[in-house]
This record gives sequence, structure tokens and C-alpha cells, in this order.
Amino acid sequence: MEGQGQSAAGKARVLVDARHQPRFKLVVDITLTSRSCGILKGQTVDISQSGVSVMLRLEAPVGDLVELQFVLPLGSVKVYAIVRQRNAFRYGLQFVGNSPNEIILATCRSLEVEASLRQSTIPIKG
Repeated sequence: MEGQGQSAAGKARVLVDARHQPRFKLVVDITLTSRSCGILKGQTVDISQSGVSVMLRLEAPVGDLVELQFVLPLGSVKVYAIVRQRNAFRYGLQFVGNSPNEIILATCRSLEVEASLRQSTIPIKG
């Protein structure tokens, strides 16, 4: 029995989203280097403090450890990630390491501020 008009799928989505960092749209070129498939070029779709979503033309195996190199507005980044999921040409990569990359953290903070400013300046129609 679903309560208060929320479907079971909606409830599940809220629970899953609650476990992850907020994602922010970001499109920049990215290079992945993998032992199994060599060097792959692509573009980011979105980024969070814990990972990045990318579009690739060639396949990267799920579970593969990859080195990522890309340039954010606040500087160049070189980090390692695990390929966690694939949906057609879109891949979800989770950053690995003991501490988050400072450039990624600062970029996410900046994108969060920009997003909140955009939301607060939306004119109300009525």
C-alpha cells in the first residue's frame, strides 16, 4: 500500500538519491586510461564529489579501474575511478582514493552556489 500518493518506485528513488552526493551538470573533455582498453576520449555529463558521469564512444568494462584526466574551471584533475555502471554510451564512474580531490570539491561547491542562485532568481509567473 503506497501512502500519500508516492509510488514504490518514487520511494526507492528518494532512498537511492539520499546516499549519493548532489550531481551538477558539467560538460568538459575527459581522457580515461585503462589497462584493458587503453586510452579513451569522451565528455563528462555531470559531476559530484564522489564520481562523474561520462559519454564514451568505445566500451569500458564495468568494474575496471581507470585513470581520469580532465580540466575543470579551477584546474587540471588526475584521479582514479572505478567504472560502476553503463547505459549505452553513458558510464558512471566512482572516484577512488583516501580523500576527495580538492579541485573537484571546490568545483562542486561552486556549481552548487550557481545552481542555488539560478533557482532564487527565477521569476514567478502569476
